[in-house]
Amino acid sequence: MTEKKEQKQMSTKKKARKLFLGMLGPLLMITIGACSFFYFMSNTIIEYYMKAELRASVERINSKILEKMDPISVNIEDFKNFGALSDDNQILGALTSIFAQNLKYSSSFYYAEAKKISQGGFFADSSGWIPEAGYEPMERDWYKGAVKNKDSFYYTNPYVDVQTGDLSVTVSRAVFDEKGNIKGVVACDILMKQLISILDEINVSPNGTINLINENGLYMTNKDSSKIMKASYFDETLYKGDLKEWMNGELKSELDKKNYYAVCKIGYSPWYIVAEGPTIDFKGKLSNIILTFEIFLILFSIFASIMNIRTIKKMRKDEQMLGASLFEETQTLVVAAKENAATSQDQSAAVKEIVATMEDSNELSESIASKIRDVSRVAEKTSSDVADGVSSIEENVAQLHAIFDANQQTIDGMKILSDKIESIWDIVTLINNVADQAKIIAFNAELEASSAGEAGKSFRIVANEIRRLSDGIIDGTKEIKEKITEIQHSSDSLILASESGTEKINAGYENAKNLGERFASIKDSAEITASSANDITDIIQQQTNSSEQILIALKQISAGVENFAVATDNISLSSEHIRKMSEELNNTVKSSDQK
Repeated sequence: MTEKKEQKQMSTKKKARKLFLGMLGPLLMITIGACSFFYFMSNTIIEYYMKAELRASVERINSKILEKMDPISVNIEDFKNFGALSDDNQILGALTSIFAQNLKYSSSFYYAEAKKISQGGFFADSSGWIPEAGYEPMERDWYKGAVKNKDSFYYTNPYVDVQTGDLSVTVSRAVFDEKGNIKGVVACDILMKQLISILDEINVSPNGTINLINENGLYMTNKDSSKIMKASYFDETLYKGDLKEWMNGELKSELDKKNYYAVCKIGYSPWYIVAEGPTIDFKGKLSNIILTFEIFLILFSIFASIMNIRTIKKMRKDEQMLGASLFEETQTLVVAAKENAATSQDQSAAVKEIVATMEDSNELSESIASKIRDVSRVAEKTSSDVADGVSSIEENVAQLHAIFDANQQTIDGMKILSDKIESIWDIVTLINNVADQAKIIAFNAELEASSAGEAGKSFRIVANEIRRLSDGIIDGTKEIKEKITEIQHSSDSLILASESGTEKINAGYENAKNLGERFASIKDSAEITASSANDITDIIQQQTNSSEQILIALKQISAGVENFAVATDNISLSSEHIRKMSEELNNTVKSSDQK
C-alpha cells in the first residue's frame, strides 16, 4: 500500500510538472520574444534619442559661441566699412576704443595701417598698448592671414597673450579702399576662457568630453593644457570612419557599440566642436528600466502559468463531475427509452389485434345482414301465401316452421352480435387505457427530456407528439363508445322485435290449424313480420357502416401507435448515442489526467 501511495504521489508530481512546463514553456517563449522585440525597439529609440540629444547639445554650444562671437564679427565688419572711407587716423583710433566698449568677451580691439610702424605706419589699440620697438603688425599671422583671405574673416590659432598672459585667439579682417588697395587690417582678440566656459556649461554626458579643434584637428581647448595646439584630436579619437568626410562642415552624430560621436563647425570659422563619450552614459538608466521590465514580464509569465494550471485542474475536476452526472442521466434515459419502446410495441400489437377483431365483426355484420334479407324475402312470400288462401295452408305451416327457425337463428345471431359488441366495448376500453398509459408515459418522458436539457430537446418534441396522439385516441374512443351504444340499442330493439316475431309465429302456427278463424290474424302477423324484417335489414346495414367507421378509426390508431413505436426506437437509439458520448467524455477526462 505504501509503495502504491508513493507511486501515485510520484505520478501526480510528474503530471503537475508536465502541466507546469507545458504552460510555462510557450508563455516564456512568447515573453522572451516580446522582451527581445521590446529591447530592440527600445534600443532603436534610445539610439535615435541619443543622436538627437547629441545634435541638440552641440547646436546649443555652437549657438552660445556664435552668440559671443557675432558682436565681434559685426564690429569688425562695421570698422572695415568705415575704415574703407576714412583716412583720418585719429578717427580710426577713436573708433577702436568705441567698438571695444561694445565687446564683452574680447581683451582688445586694434587697427594696423598697411605700412610698417618703423616707416611711420599707424597702429591703434583700444587697450592703450604701445608696440615694442621692432614690432611690426604686417609680420604677424593675424595681419597676413586677413590680407590673404581678403573678403572673409581670418581666425588665428590659440596663443598666450603677451599683455594678459591668457590664452587668446585673434579675429581679423582686411580693409581695402574704393580702388581695392589694402589700407590696413582691423583685429580683435578673443579670450579662450570665455569659450571654454561655454563648454563647461553644457555637459552632454557624465563621462563625455567636448572640445574645440581647428581644421587640422589640433586641440584649441582641452582639460590637459599641454595638448592645446600640440596634440591632434585625429590621433586620439575612437571614431573609425573617414575623418575627411566626418569634418566636412555639417552637423553630425554617430554611435557605435561603445561610444558616441558628434561634430559641428562654428559659423564661418575654421573651428569645430567635437563631442565624444561612452554610450552607457545615455543607456545606463534606460537599460536598467528595460531590464527591470523584462524581469517583471518573466515573473508575471510564471505567475500566470501557475494560475492557469490551477484553473485547468479545477476545470478538469468539474469536467469529471459533469461527465459522471451525464453518464448516470443517460443511463436512466436509455432504460426509460427501452421501456417506452417495449410498451409501444405491446400497444401496437394490441391495436392490431383490435383491428383484426373489428374486421371479423364487420364480416359477421355482413353475414347477419344477408340472413336478415333472407328473412325479409320469406316474410314477403308468407304474405303472398296467406293471400292465396287456405289451399296453401299446409305450405304456409311449413313456411311458418321455416320462419320460426330463421327467426330463431336471427335471435341467436343478434345475441352473438351483442356479445361481439360487448367484446368491442372491452377492446375500446382497452384502447382508452392504453392511450391513458401512453399519455402518462409521454408526460414522464417530457419531464425526463426537460431534466436532460438541450440534449433532450428532440425527445421532448416526440413526447409532446405522443401525448397529442394519446389525446386524439381518447377522443376517438369516445366516439367509438357512442357508436357502440347506438349499435347496442339497435341490437336490443332487433332482439325484442325478433322475440316478438317468434311469439307471433308460434301463435300463427297454432292458429294455422284453425285457419278459418285465424286467417286474418295470420295475414296481419305476416305483414308485420315482413315490415320488421325490412327494419332489421336497415339496422344491420347501419351497424355495418358503423363497424366500417370503427375499423377505419382503429387502423388510424394502429398507424399512430406504430409511429409512436418508431419514434420511441429513435429516442432509444439517441439515448444510447448520448450515453456512449458521455462515456467517451469520462474516458477522455480520465486519460488526460493519467497523462
